[in-house]
Amino acid sequence: MTFENIIAELKARKYKPVYFLMGEEPYFIDGITDYLAENALSEAEKAFNQLILYGRDTDLGDIITSARKFPMIASHQLIIVKEAQHLRNLEGLEHYLTTPMPSTILAFAYKYKKIDKRTKLAKILAEKSVLFESDKVREDKVPAWISAFLTSDGYQIEQKAATLLVDFLGNDLGKIANELGKLILVLPPGSKQITAGLIEKNIGISKDFNNFELNRALVSRDVIKANRIVQYFSNNPRNNPFVLTVSSLFYYFAKILLYQGLSDKSRENIARELGINPYFVAEYQQAAKSFSMTKTCQIISWLREYDLKAKGASAASEGELLKELIYKIIH
Repeated sequence: MTFENIIAELKARKYKPVYFLMGEEPYFIDGITDYLAENALSEAEKAFNQLILYGRDTDLGDIITSARKFPMIASHQLIIVKEAQHLRNLEGLEHYLTTPMPSTILAFAYKYKKIDKRTKLAKILAEKSVLFESDKVREDKVPAWISAFLTSDGYQIEQKAATLLVDFLGNDLGKIANELGKLILVLPPGSKQITAGLIEKNIGISKDFNNFELNRALVSRDVIKANRIVQYFSNNPRNNPFVLTVSSLFYYFAKILLYQGLSDKSRENIARELGINPYFVAEYQQAAKSFSMTKTCQIISWLREYDLKAKGASAASEGELLKELIYKIIH
């Protein structure tokens, strides 16, 4: 089941006896357990029928003993096991799964890892419970996720604004959702759209000096703008770490190389193969004109080289390395 499927069932108050939530992305796991904690029981029922346990401080035997109990003056009891990845002997759950307590909602938050799908436990979980895999969202998919996240609440976001957030926060959905919540609170009266200007004013991400604008300056061979951005990065290293800039550049030029190798260069195919919004196709078309495939390969090689230099293979500062790297790319 998808995250959306599970939340839809919970909103319809269709509860399953066991939820096993596992994977690298904590945002979706927290979303499900938080919804259960807030909505499965009324406030009066929670006092006697809601139990939050932690994998580090409990064992499976105690969890199952609690799960076998009947609720008090309620139709269900809710048990949430946080940090379930620290539980030992999870195989002991197999027996409970054969005859789970129908009046108990038992949810395991098994974060940052997954159980082996080849095991007997995984097969039983898949058959007898809601087994949810919470995978990281790829960075190229995060702008679309941001748009969908906001649309569900009646808001919109500029493409550039979404790209700024991803450029600054990566694919950490928890941080992104938190920042979006702050931005919604400071929207001008009557406005439903988050803009790049709003982000710059309230989060501190410059709409003019960021990795997104650096990429565009390189593609257009705008030496003055590129140098201004590099200087800004050098003067503000905490907010613009070298490693993130190199990562952004590598990600960008790898897509340019991918574009250059496409036989079908229709707008739809480019967007699909590069995993980008069609809005940005023209930028990659321009990039392919600015840099030959040979030059693009050379740039990717330089990016690897300067990443190593920044990690200790050079006495130069990160600011000096960035200036040198950008000079090579643009000339």
